[in-house]
Amino acid sequence: MKSAIAFLKAAPACLFLIGFMMPMTSHPAGAQEHRAINLAPDRGLPFSDGIVAGKTLYVAGQEGTDASGKLATGGIGPETAAALGNIEKVVKAAGFEMKDVVSVTVFLADIQEFPEMNKVYKSVMPDPKPARATVQVAALVNGARIEVSAIASKRK
Repeated sequence: MKSAIAFLKAAPACLFLIGFMMPMTSHPAGAQEHRAINLAPDRGLPFSDGIVAGKTLYVAGQEGTDASGKLATGGIGPETAAALGNIEKVVKAAGFEMKDVVSVTVFLADIQEFPEMNKVYKSVMPDPKPARATVQVAALVNGARIEVSAIASKRK
């Protein structure tokens, strides 16, 4: 009985060492490789514009900026259109389509701008509209009015 108890106490450490000694390049059966999508040259930021994992694309938060990184002028409407345009660029660069977007999260600096954001959103997003959450945040980087992130999933 004592030897069985000693074995059970040592088993977790042995399993840890076995797992630690396995090659780092091994992947469990069916595991998917991850592929980064980066539209701009290295900006020195610690994230990718998107990550493809199997048939799923995770798009990082996109602000309403132009190609030079400047915020769209004219308020929440133009910023929303630009942010969704940036989402679409990442989606297409990953080999997906906007109709593949299944979930969107919208971060607003001012929830009072929800109606105008929503008007632009409805005109841009294809039917059926993805699931969506919209939240007000205390502030966004670069003084942006909006940031949008998305998840897309291939149907086939």
